[in-house]
Amino acid sequence: MSSFQKVAYLTAVSMALALAMPCAVAQAPAAPQPSSVGVSASATAIVPNDRLQAWLRAEAENVSPAAAASQVNSTMAKALADAKAYPGVKVATAGYSTQQIAEKGKPTRWRVAQSMSLDATDFTAAATLMSKLQDENGLLLSGMGFSLSDKTRREAEDSVTLQAIKSWQARAQQAAGGLGFASWRVGRVLVQASGGGPVPVMRAQTMASAAAPAPVSLEAGTTDVTVTVSGDALLEAGPAPSR
Repeated sequence: MSSFQKVAYLTAVSMALALAMPCAVAQAPAAPQPSSVGVSASATAIVPNDRLQAWLRAEAENVSPAAAASQVNSTMAKALADAKAYPGVKVATAGYSTQQIAEKGKPTRWRVAQSMSLDATDFTAAATLMSKLQDENGLLLSGMGFSLSDKTRREAEDSVTLQAIKSWQARAQQAAGGLGFASWRVGRVLVQASGGGPVPVMRAQTMASAAAPAPVSLEAGTTDVTVTVSGDALLEAGPAPSR
């Protein structure tokens, strides 16, 4: 074989190998990916409510809007001053509204209203203040509700989260074994907490007393704090676990 023929032969072999290599790479099997199974578990704690929220309002009607506003302002100012005697109750003023009322055959009049909110974990102090504001200051109770304080809710969620995670791990283990996989590992997991908002009380009851206003009757109730853990358990192939 001449030198020219040898060079041509080697060149042809090199080109054939170069063309064959991409095909070999493209046809190589991809690394197996682990299978996964979705798992969800929840845990719930029943926690006594320790927070009271109430809303009261001062209202006045007059043919003069200025006179109605003056009456509401005076009533609310006295209520705020009286509330300072109860430092355990957080007090804040809310919406202020002026509404024109026109009825056939009657002179036009104006209704002015302003709201006040109470927030407390001391139920006795809050109930006593609510009775005082209604009996002595003439405020009207719009409503009240019970819920969990931030500290109590956070502590309950922390405790329930650990329970929910343990339950999720147990279910993931059961799912892996039931599907014939030797082991599993944690994939993407989402932890969500939920619980009811303030529990409303439709009507506040007071007992009349000549000496002093009696505290509003209260029953705080409970709140369900639930934590749900959901996500993927990545199943890894291997000898099936013995049963």
